[in-house]
Amino acid sequence: MAIPIQFPFLLRFFFLFSLCSFSVSDSDSPSAQHHHVFPRPLIVEYAGVAEVAEEVRLRCGAWRVAGEANNLGEWKTVPEVCVEYVKEYMTGKGYLVDLEMVSKEAEEYAKSVKLSDDVKDAWIFDIDETLLSNLPYYAAHGYGLEVFDHEKFNDWVETGGAPAIEPSLKLYEDFLNLGFKVILLTGRSERHRSVTVDNLVNAGFKEWDQLILRSSADQGKRAVLFKSEKRNEMEKDGYRILGNSGDQWSDLLGSSLSVRSFKLPNPMYYIP
Repeated sequence: MAIPIQFPFLLRFFFLFSLCSFSVSDSDSPSAQHHHVFPRPLIVEYAGVAEVAEEVRLRCGAWRVAGEANNLGEWKTVPEVCVEYVKEYMTGKGYLVDLEMVSKEAEEYAKSVKLSDDVKDAWIFDIDETLLSNLPYYAAHGYGLEVFDHEKFNDWVETGGAPAIEPSLKLYEDFLNLGFKVILLTGRSERHRSVTVDNLVNAGFKEWDQLILRSSADQGKRAVLFKSEKRNEMEKDGYRILGNSGDQWSDLLGSSLSVRSFKLPNPMYYIP
């Protein structure tokens, strides 16, 4: 269920909305057709609607920031009142600018690191909402309003149509050029290896060192445990995990942590 956001002004919002709806429903009258002007009382009320809309925008922005800071706990869906806000963020410039900021900071850190000669300095990337975007899927499913449906999402994965997240593609290429061993660690199932490889290559991602997916033995594990175990295995193989990029806190937390971690924005879903 969605985490409720208590807006004390919502009753007023619905009252104002009903006034505006009444005004629109009367738009077939001759006076409305010729003048296209709200009566004076509704002009005053319209300012109230704008004020409420701004309050919703601010509170949904605060909800998004709380999610990115991992302050919300395990939330299931985007609050219904925030769906339009999330849509505008994900499809507008804000999401892209935030992605570019994360990539810039990660690249500056990567360039500051002196790599060893044994080619065991690794950078981990998650895949979904980190390298590949599932925004076409989530646009068709309420931008996170719907409870996650594994079967529907698997159907989407099997199309192999997820586009690259462009700032991440550039960062990925830069890391290869710097000499990092790139390891892809994803919660996708092993049965999706072939389609995931094809999707990654078609989107421009190549020359990774390892692609690690969930085996049958990993099914049912919380993401933070699964990814911690896999990072521990990397360390036992001699890798030094210098960086880790992911859109979920479960990509970054747990054990066998990287020296630096970089959280990409994602207000559409949460994976524990």
